[in-house]
Amino acid sequence: MGLDIRWPIGLMFTLIGVLLVITGFTDGTSPRLPNINIDLIWGIVLLVFGVAMLLGAISGKKQGPR
Repeated sequence: MGLDIRWPIGLMFTLIGVLLVITGFTDGTSPRLPNINIDLIWGIVLLVFGVAMLLGAISGKKQGPR
């Protein structure tokens, strides 16, 4: 099987992370937590995780048939 599960996981988390970062920059802070922008924080966390998965998928290429 040639499918590496890190590709779809990385793409999904990177996309959701980018959307949350954009929302965090445009929406402002949470009404319940006035000094914490939870969308921005979790967007950065998901973006870092997604990029790590994509980098792992890129560096973990298979070497061909043995």
